[in-house]
Amino acid sequence: MSFTVAIVGRTNVGKSTLFNRLVGKRLALVDDRPGLTRDLREGEARIGDLRFTVLDTAGLEDATDESLEGRMRRLTERAVVMADVCLFIVDARAGVLAGDRELADLLRCHSARVVLAGNKAESPAADAGLLEAFGLGLGEPVRISAEHGIGLDSLYSRLAPFSEAVAEEMAARESQIGADPDSGSSESPIRIAVVGRPNAGKSTLINRIVGEDRLLTGPEAGITRDAISLGTVWNGVPARIFDTAGMRRKAKVQDRVEKLSVSDGLRAVRFAEVVIVLLDAAIPFEQQDLRIADLAEREGRAVVVALNKWDVKDRRKASLPDLKERFERLLPQLRGTPLVPVSAMTGRGLPQLHSAVLRAHEIWNRRVPTARLNEWLASMVAAHPPPAPAGRRVKLRYITQARTRPPGFVVMCSHPDRIPASYIRYLVNGLRDDFDMPGTPVRFHLRSQADRNPYREKKKSAPSRLRKHLSKRSRDG
Repeated sequence: MSFTVAIVGRTNVGKSTLFNRLVGKRLALVDDRPGLTRDLREGEARIGDLRFTVLDTAGLEDATDESLEGRMRRLTERAVVMADVCLFIVDARAGVLAGDRELADLLRCHSARVVLAGNKAESPAADAGLLEAFGLGLGEPVRISAEHGIGLDSLYSRLAPFSEAVAEEMAARESQIGADPDSGSSESPIRIAVVGRPNAGKSTLINRIVGEDRLLTGPEAGITRDAISLGTVWNGVPARIFDTAGMRRKAKVQDRVEKLSVSDGLRAVRFAEVVIVLLDAAIPFEQQDLRIADLAEREGRAVVVALNKWDVKDRRKASLPDLKERFERLLPQLRGTPLVPVSAMTGRGLPQLHSAVLRAHEIWNRRVPTARLNEWLASMVAAHPPPAPAGRRVKLRYITQARTRPPGFVVMCSHPDRIPASYIRYLVNGLRDDFDMPGTPVRFHLRSQADRNPYREKKKSAPSRLRKHLSKRSRDG
């Protein structure tokens, strides 16, 4: 049974580097700049045969007010309380500082299980810092180097006993309250990415969906830096939701950290199944909003557009049809995509957003029988035959669905290179309307049967030409 380990420590002691080492992937952003991590990032860690959930936390800041640093501190304190084990990291080369002692006092008050580790201890220069760490009163520090993978075997021996202890506690708790019959469900969660411009309300929306303040929020633009993944059950449906950094125009992104954040968000879009493009209802359909929605369509993801801050917009009912018409005019490739007014602050519109996400996911996975497709193709050709360039008709022979996620169709025809793009749009729009597939990306390919002939371009061999010549002479007598 898995247990949870929270990696805590001052800023720039190597928490995110150790997190990436434990999960075996470069999930957390890493840079020499201190204070890069702000949110709680969750991952599945592995050391040998030991499996556990690991939380990467922000560095403990000396602030308790409503500033950004104060909100980051409260989020870290929350991770200390919710974790089964706290892995306290100190910089062995820098030694024990005042911030380390403050965090040690916090861990003694709120965490029953603490493992102390001295990071950056790959050289003898860290020996003095490791000896100094004994004075924190948290036991013998484990000598590790997250960057070089040193000391993971020692870390394994310190964490392994907690696995059995936590498993026994959870088993006793379940026997008292009764096991949940749905806890062993193997249903695969829907992967949802929430994207948009900075300060559109993405983290606030996800906190409202999850039902707790798991993500850092505030009036400042660009708070989120990592693509944070959260597992939850949204109205009875398992889901994994990715919060992403706000995406600005490429020309405006100069800072290296912001470039890493945007790149992390793009990976989340490629990994997702449904992308919620979150717009600010006060200034919808900015050029960057359209680029983000077009990116999701080009990646082949199911798209749902949410208009946030709808509760403070004037003339709401009158403006919604105009917004839908404007969106379909600006992005015709996403015609029929649902536009859902929501308020992340109050939770208004979330049931409608949930229904739109489920419907978009179902359409994205839909498969249409070949017989129905060919009946439809015959009716479309009869209603509007393809053009005949240079007097030569193009024959559309049959159609089949080659893939799902997103739906992809292949039409076999006589001269695919002669069919104009306007006729392809006519067929794609007909597919969307007749098979109820609004908004989802549709991949449409035209192929000739000659493309399937491996001998089309192959020249006849010399014996073949000789046999043909002898046959002709025998006929001529």
